[in-house]
Amino acid sequence: MKRLIFALFVLAIVLAACAAPSPTPAPAKPFRIAVIMPSAINDMAFSQSMYDALVAVQKEMGGKDKLDFAYTDNMFNVPDAAAAIRDYATKGFDLVIAHGSQYGASLADIAPDFPKTAFAWGTAVDTFESKGVKNINAYTVAADQGGYVLGVMAAKLSKTGKFGLIGPIPAGDGKLHIDGFEAGVKATNPNASVAKTFTQSFSDAALMSQAAQTMIANGADMLTGTSQAVVGAIAVCKEKNAFWFGNQSEQTKLAPKNIVATQVYDWSPFIKELIANTKAGKLGGAVLVGTLKNKVLTIKYNPEYPLPPEVKKLAEETIQGLIDGKIQTGVK
Repeated sequence: MKRLIFALFVLAIVLAACAAPSPTPAPAKPFRIAVIMPSAINDMAFSQSMYDALVAVQKEMGGKDKLDFAYTDNMFNVPDAAAAIRDYATKGFDLVIAHGSQYGASLADIAPDFPKTAFAWGTAVDTFESKGVKNINAYTVAADQGGYVLGVMAAKLSKTGKFGLIGPIPAGDGKLHIDGFEAGVKATNPNASVAKTFTQSFSDAALMSQAAQTMIANGADMLTGTSQAVVGAIAVCKEKNAFWFGNQSEQTKLAPKNIVATQVYDWSPFIKELIANTKAGKLGGAVLVGTLKNKVLTIKYNPEYPLPPEVKKLAEETIQGLIDGKIQTGVK
């Protein structure tokens, strides 16, 4: 009888266990990225290039449940940006991106306080490992490559042989783009006349406008430039029927009849690499360089501009030559 009772007791336990519902696994938390940007997310330039890439990666990963991101834009003031960086790190974001070369010193001070958080900044190549920092990544672009392609195109299209190049400061990826453009022009037309102006401002569209007006008045019919202030120069090109070659983000809608092509920064491959590294426990030390070969740099032709087939063919051959290494921009 005791054995029978014990057997029935064991059977009851087994049946109860079988009948009990299996525990529901907790849903996986999304990967969380925070980005601090110097200008607006719709600036048609540097900040928008990062915002567009985040949106694209979020969609590719399956939406907000897989990748959640937050951003603070218009952070040109460095102390305000530093406060935002620290705030996002305090809130436990997996990856904090300081999208501006002016943020490096702040990041080097903040990152050691959050050793379990991955950080990245650009455009730059310093991860601050020499200072003992272990959780900062850096990214940049070889913007002279796309600039060179656009310069080759401009030289073939120009009727005056005069070109205008406008930037904010002679440094960083903006200068690389401008120098690459000049190199492409001179490689195609050694007798070309190139005028360069640096306004010392990333945001003053009026200064860009003035520079463009002067260049066009002096005969330039093909112009390029960089920073969010280029909207001023593009407006002048539209008014004076000159032509513009864009940089950083797609700018065609600003002047559909006057923009020939744009070198677009597509940060998507870098974002995906940083996510993978962070998940694998590699929080810093990576230096990522965007090129035409890895498609972080792409040339977007304006479908509304009547680009002669032979010029497009030359552009594509130049792109391939830069990818293969058969063509060098000569820019340092």
